[in-house]
Amino acid sequence: MIRSLYSGIGGMDNFQNKLDVIGNNIANVNTYGFKKERATFNDLVSQQMQGATGATDDRGGTNPQQVGLGGGLSSVDTIATQGSSQGTGRDLDMAISGDGYFIVNDGDEEYFTRAGNFYLDEEGTLVNADGMTVQGYGPDVDPEGAEEDFGELQVPAGETADAIGLDDGGDATLDSYSISQTGEINGVFSDGEVRSLGQIAMANFNNPEGLNKQGDNLLQPSANSGDPQYGIAGTEGRGEIQGSMLEMSNVDLAEEFAEMIVGQRGFQANTRMITTSDEILQELVNLGR
Repeated sequence: MIRSLYSGIGGMDNFQNKLDVIGNNIANVNTYGFKKERATFNDLVSQQMQGATGATDDRGGTNPQQVGLGGGLSSVDTIATQGSSQGTGRDLDMAISGDGYFIVNDGDEEYFTRAGNFYLDEEGTLVNADGMTVQGYGPDVDPEGAEEDFGELQVPAGETADAIGLDDGGDATLDSYSISQTGEINGVFSDGEVRSLGQIAMANFNNPEGLNKQGDNLLQPSANSGDPQYGIAGTEGRGEIQGSMLEMSNVDLAEEFAEMIVGQRGFQANTRMITTSDEILQELVNLGR
């Protein structure tokens, strides 16, 4: 069988993978914190028809004669660039401006996410859309001395300072709260004082593009992402938190449509290569008649 037939088959498979990646990007164009992907290709081994020769006193050198055997899928990269921020006017919506990830826990495992649409449950615990608890440092914990000593955060409206566990404030009740750029949750109490209720924890990685996507806007470390480096926003390379904002997907629809056309035409060209190879094989079979 001629080599071009198999090269065409491999090319069709490659461009199908490219279109799959593009389809996933377009499907998540409005997914908060989503990071787009791209497919890259590489050429396969080439068959050596004739080796190179060096120059002599009587004759110049010649280049090798090689015939390529098609291409293959080299990688599917995650492009971890910043998405645009959208104002929501909602106090519990947060966007990270820069590097870093929020930390959430389902009770068994720890996950990381860029989606900052958070909520309060009936007990005043800060959770994500799936009920996973957002991790942070309590008001009595210094993040600089205990980076991994974090847990769930409580914002119990109407509770007294004593019930919340604050050292001062007594019977003053929590009326409202705000979240700073460093993730500190500041509660305004009925006595007019502002007291810290805790601080949102964040993590960053040496290679964020190496994280494994788990679905539901969640990520987990892989063998090539590096270990999470815990701390708070605005320190050690971690970005700041923008309140009442959400980070949108970094998918560019115009770019995806252009790449979709490239993928479609590439797929069609490879099918044409298979058709042409088939016609040549048919002519060879007809020679025997």
